[in-house]
Amino acid sequence: MIILLVWLVVLVAVVLLYFRKLYSTFSRHGVKHIEPVPIFGNMHTIIFRTEHINDVFTSLYDKFPEERFVGRYEFNKEVIFVRDLELIKKIAVKDFEHFIDHRFILGNSESYFSRNLLSLKGQEWKDMRSTLSPAFTSSKIRLMIPFMVEVGDQMMRSLHKAIKEFKTGSIDLDCKDLTTRYANDVIASCAFGLKVDSHNDKNNSFYALGKDTSVLNFRKVLNSFILSALPAVGEFFKLDIISESSKNAFKSLVLETMENRELKNIIRPDMIHLLMEAKKGRLTHEDIKSNDEAAGFATVTESAVGKKTVNREWTDEDLVAQAVLFFIAGFETVSSGMSFLLHELAMNPDVQERLAQEIKENDAKNGGKFDFNSIQNMVYMDMVVSELLRFWPPSLALDRICTKDYNLGKPNAKADNDYIVRKGTGLWIPVYAIHRDPNYYPNPNKFDPERFSEENRHTINPLAYMPFGVGPRNCIGSRFALCEIKVMTYQILRELEISPCEKTCIPSRFCKKSFQPRLHGGHWLRFRART
Repeated sequence: MIILLVWLVVLVAVVLLYFRKLYSTFSRHGVKHIEPVPIFGNMHTIIFRTEHINDVFTSLYDKFPEERFVGRYEFNKEVIFVRDLELIKKIAVKDFEHFIDHRFILGNSESYFSRNLLSLKGQEWKDMRSTLSPAFTSSKIRLMIPFMVEVGDQMMRSLHKAIKEFKTGSIDLDCKDLTTRYANDVIASCAFGLKVDSHNDKNNSFYALGKDTSVLNFRKVLNSFILSALPAVGEFFKLDIISESSKNAFKSLVLETMENRELKNIIRPDMIHLLMEAKKGRLTHEDIKSNDEAAGFATVTESAVGKKTVNREWTDEDLVAQAVLFFIAGFETVSSGMSFLLHELAMNPDVQERLAQEIKENDAKNGGKFDFNSIQNMVYMDMVVSELLRFWPPSLALDRICTKDYNLGKPNAKADNDYIVRKGTGLWIPVYAIHRDPNYYPNPNKFDPERFSEENRHTINPLAYMPFGVGPRNCIGSRFALCEIKVMTYQILRELEISPCEKTCIPSRFCKKSFQPRLHGGHWLRFRART
């Protein structure tokens, strides 16, 4: 019995010494960090869902105000959390080649997630970015506005019908459900050339495919962390965040649509057509200089990487992978942005009414019609959407992985030595926390579109505003997303008033149980027809 106890003590001591050494790197190099928990590192509150990941990041950002960067342990991995704007610029722009890749792996080598623009690495990513870049210019997006308007008209008919069925003259809705169905139908039309009505046909197959693919449950998040921390294990077990049935559905949808269009010589200005053109090498960058009007303050510009001409053959599997990415970005990211915008408009009636008045004036001037140019000329609309993207950025944080050893410099002004981040180390750039930092935005927790007025926007540090990312790896679809948000907002505010209801999340806070940006209790608001 004594021998057993001795061995037990020895085992515990060995385990403790192992974790002490494992979690000693930042301490030895003078990098501030929060004390890790064995096995989990600093991940335990996220894994057990006692905190939302954004609250964890914001707390870490606020805890060390004097640091240029701090450390974080994700299980057994060291991760750098970057706070300093000039350092972010170096990482994402100036020394981009050291941090060219995203760190998260969302699928095994056979997954569509490993082959899409978000996951591709190095030269392959550069080539795909250059191939797809011409598909996202304003001249291409403007052709898709009628499809968005058609879907919006469909949504408005459904809303008016639902309101009439209630004697109160109003209806309470979870806006995340509303915007997800709208975004689903937009991506069905603008990307795949399909006509879907998810407001009336609640469980249509396309919407079900979107829910299965886009909603992050615990299993998908765990698979993602395993693939990133233990890629060999993830590859061995063929872990993925997209089911085999969804993978087959996407493949059939994209390839059969392409085949049908080739056979019948159908040309429709949507993403499937642009992918077909990309495969044939027909997409060019010619229209970027002549016709690429700015789509708003938040629009990101294409870097030299995306403007290069490439002569590379892409397989059908590669094209399907890009279609999957368009689908997920349109289904989840844009719908979240729209649901947060509706929430802020309800909580700020003065902003809502001023925007509704601009819409009314624009409607009168254009005889009830609106297009790409008229939407881009709406000054206050762009101010509101720009502030939305500061207040609730689509990506709460940006990730990168170090591909070559890099000198980050001293962690703070008092440090004695520089810190060398090693190849394979992940980095986080906390967008939400920077967007809410009072050093960059006075009264940052107030939703105030006036920050982006012509008189005030020059005071904004451009490095402190990154809703669509920063550097060459920024979001390729920013123009599409901005147009979609503005079209939906236009159509809703033209005919409906939005206000809080009993279920509205006040004050607004993230739901700890969700790995995606969601308000606690849902995005419930009240809709009433304008008089």
